[in-house]
Formats: sequence, C-alpha cells, structure tokens
Amino acid sequence: MKKLAILTLSLMLILTGCGKKSPDDLISKFEKNVNNSKSYTLKGNMELLSNEETYTYSLEANYLKDDYYKVTLVNQTNNHEQIILKNKDGVYVVTPSLNKSFKFQSEWPDNSSQSYILSSLLKDIKNDENKELTDQDKNYILKTKVNYPNNSDLTYQKIYYDKDMNLEKVEVYDSNNTIIIKVTFNSIDLKSKLKEEDFALENLIDINAEEENNDKTNGTINENNNTESNNESNNSTPEPNNSSTDINNDSNTENTNPNDSNIDKSNCTNEECDSTTSNILDSVIYPLYIPSETYLSNSDKINTDEGNRVILTFAGDKNFVLIEEAATVAKEFEVVPVYGDPIMLSGTIAAKSANSLYWTDANVSYYLTSNDLSTEEMVTIAESLGNTTSVAATK
Repeated sequence: MKKLAILTLSLMLILTGCGKKSPDDLISKFEKNVNNSKSYTLKGNMELLSNEETYTYSLEANYLKDDYYKVTLVNQTNNHEQIILKNKDGVYVVTPSLNKSFKFQSEWPDNSSQSYILSSLLKDIKNDENKELTDQDKNYILKTKVNYPNNSDLTYQKIYYDKDMNLEKVEVYDSNNTIIIKVTFNSIDLKSKLKEEDFALENLIDINAEEENNDKTNGTINENNNTESNNESNNSTPEPNNSSTDINNDSNTENTNPNDSNIDKSNCTNEECDSTTSNILDSVIYPLYIPSETYLSNSDKINTDEGNRVILTFAGDKNFVLIEEAATVAKEFEVVPVYGDPIMLSGTIAAKSANSLYWTDANVSYYLTSNDLSTEEMVTIAESLGNTTSVAATK
C-alpha cells in the first residue's frame, strides 16, 4: 500500500507538471526568444489592403543587436524593390531602381507598431494590460492593441504562434474588424550571425550597382519583361541639379520611387530610351479623396529642363498643393536628407515631414504639402491617387 501511494503521488506530480501553461508562461517564452537573439532573419510575405485592392510584397527583415535593422520589400506586382535600413548613421529608405535614398532623422522602428519586427511585437504585447491569449488546436492566438500614429483606424492585431510559441503570422485589423495588414512568415532564423557590415549603406550601393551592370551585359531587353533591371536601363535620364535639396523644397520633386513597368517603351531600342519619353507627364492624376468643403481651384502645367510638372492647388476648408511629374533616375547614387519619418503606403514607402508627404507610384513622383491637413488626411489622399489611373489630360 505504501508503494502504491508513492506511485500515485508521483503520477499526480507528473500530470500537474505537464498541465496547461498560463498565458504569462507562454508570453515569457516568446520574450525570452526575442531577447536572447543577437541577430535574426525573418522571411515571408506582407499583404496590404487599400481601397479594396490588395498589394502583396515579399519581405525579408534582418536585425542585429545595438539597433541595426534592414527590411527589404519587393512589390510582387511590378518587382519594385525598396530597403529600409537603420544603422549607427541613421535611417534610410533606399530605392535601387532610382539609384537614390532618403536619409531620415527618425526614431523608426520604435515610434510605431511594426508587424515584421520582433521587438515591436513584444513591445505591443507588454504595453497591453488587456491582451487576450486563445488556445486553438494547432495555434496560440494573441490579441493586442497596436500603435499606428499615422492611421488611428488600425486598432488591434492578432499574433499567431505554434504550440512552441514560434511566430507564424500577424494580422492587423481596423475598427471594422477588417484585416488591413497581414504578414505571413515562411522562415525565422534567430541565430543568423549577421555582422555590422551587412547593414552598411555603401554595401547596398555596391551590390545594386553590380546587379545593374550584370543586367546590362546579359543580352538584350525583352519588351515583355517588366523587371526592375530592364527599367533601370530603359530610363537613364539626366538628374536635375536641385535634386539634393531638402524634401521640404518644392524643387525636390524629381527624387522619386516609380513603378517603372508603366513607362511608354515605344521609342526604346536595345538599352537606350528616348529621355523625353520617360520624362513627360502627359496627363493629370486626380485624387479620389478630397476633404469636405475643399475643391480644385487651379491646375498648372509647367515645362522644366527634365520634362513637365503639374501643380494642382486645392482650396477651401483644407488647403493643399499637389505636385506631379515623371520620375527620373540618378546617374550617381544620391542621399536626400529628410526631417521626418518613412511611412508605408499601399504601393510604396513615402517620406513624411511635418507638413508634407513625398512618394512615387506608377512612374510618377508626387509631392503633397499643406498646413491644414493632418498626416492621416495626407495619407488618405496619397492612397486614393495610388489606386487611380490618368483620368484627364492637361490643356
């Protein structure tokens, strides 16, 4: 009987030890995994929903302790690539196809939720005292609040883990319970052994230059191939003299990040293209969203040395100016200083300052400035442009 009692007690202790873990235990395991990683590499896909259209990106996020980040985003529709880089010198948004980069004095990625950065997810978890953990058959789902200063309609996220608390997926929802951002992770390496030189801007430039040279030496251009390498060779246009000015200067609108696949190639032969073809903006693109009691008061088309520029002036309760022109490619790599933050639009990454937004889409560069619009309103206008086609020709 004594042996039986001891055996029963031992079984009870084993069963108790294997019991269901508490939410705090599970979250602590994820926190330990994140904090113990000296460098990691995440690979996967990101989907953004905007105006009922879905934009899909391939995603690779790299991290090295001491606040080094490198996030590579490639638009799956047009193969357009951008890289967000943070190192000891600052924050950069590099656009290889334009041979340009914005340099920000920014607190990114700490100033906003980031669904593809582990420390940001952990920060959201720890900041939400009312977080909820759901245990499903194959997953744990952790629901937390989010912090997106430029889009207050994004309210919460669901973080999916497997039973070992390995990250699988993140979904960010708006106030209508619609998924706006979805990040699916294909692989996570928490011991990737990255080094500081992997986050050096000059190494990115060297790699991109080498890839561009290889593209130019490997055969002729296939007109049906809309890759970025073809677009770089098809659109080598002279760089304007004022392109290195601060982004708050209207003359800086030549620095862009286009979707080169929309360029008219009718005058292009081999690896050369008539520069006037890629520099001319033939028609005006109007925003589908305009704040109430605001209207288009003036539209001007100005010829410049690089092509032409359209200036749309909106007046009323929310005055603003929108400038549009064709994108140009820098002959030598340029770094443009910006006093603001990088901000993700549906089809590209924009540069945001206190009263302006600067971005490119479909081979058109845009500069939006206003003392009346909030950042959210500027983003809404930008998103409405990104989902339109040219709807009216200038006279």
